[in-house]
Amino acid sequence: MSTVLITGCSTGLGVAMSVKAAQAGHTVVATMRNLDKRGQIDAALTEAGVTADVRMLDVTDQTSIDACIAGVLNDHGRIDVLINNAGAAQLRTTEQASDAELQWITDVNYYGVVRMTKAVLPGMRETRSGRIINISSVGGLVGQPFNDFYCAAKFAVEGYTESLASYVGPAFGIHFSLIEPGGINTAFADNALAHFAQSGGMLDDEYKPLLEAYIGGAQSRAESSDDPGSFAYQSADAVADIVMDVMSAGQPPLRTRTSDWSEAFTARKTQADPTGLKQRDDVVERFLGTYDFGS
Repeated sequence: MSTVLITGCSTGLGVAMSVKAAQAGHTVVATMRNLDKRGQIDAALTEAGVTADVRMLDVTDQTSIDACIAGVLNDHGRIDVLINNAGAAQLRTTEQASDAELQWITDVNYYGVVRMTKAVLPGMRETRSGRIINISSVGGLVGQPFNDFYCAAKFAVEGYTESLASYVGPAFGIHFSLIEPGGINTAFADNALAHFAQSGGMLDDEYKPLLEAYIGGAQSRAESSDDPGSFAYQSADAVADIVMDVMSAGQPPLRTRTSDWSEAFTARKTQADPTGLKQRDDVVERFLGTYDFGS
């Protein structure tokens, strides 16, 4: 069994993945920025009859990352799987957003992934094994209204992961995967709306009718039909099951959409190479053709 470190475990998907990984027999290190918010995961672990090592980790703070990783390695010896799940959303146009909001969204959703990956790669490279699973979004493939900076950060995560998979993966036996949900029924969206309200809410400008249409459409999808092709939101458990399948796959795909809606929404960008292997092999041939990956 593996030692699995998961970020963003105070609510939602992080809780669900921690419970399911523990049920599968893995040693789970469930991390969060504020341990005062550990009530939900503690309750879920107790109900499931499993345990996890719950630790403080702030993906925007290098000192916090260094301390957590050192502690995990000291106590558990290794980190076999990293699941970068911590994230934040924001509803704001480019014109309306402040520099502070831009920095915050990018720091949590992109730089946090880079910092965590840098922290675990040396150990994985040494053992020639490991898995890094980044929770992305359909917003990492298709730009969406009022999610300018969130989509930009997720696009960055997609490109970053794809680049690592093109050479670190085949050279050192480390698997990289992107999980792309279309929407999850968790506190994530509620937190985005709360931040939206606290930062000024709906401004009375030319963007207002567009934003009203966007929010109305999101609410309609949340209440929508039983048709999986038209329903954007999934339970955290359903997405966590897919992450567990990817984590245990012998040759996991680079990208995995988590619902029929996600597949349909991103189809124009994903149908040609669903596993990502054709693109990886093409990149290797073009740029690293003289390197012997078997050595």
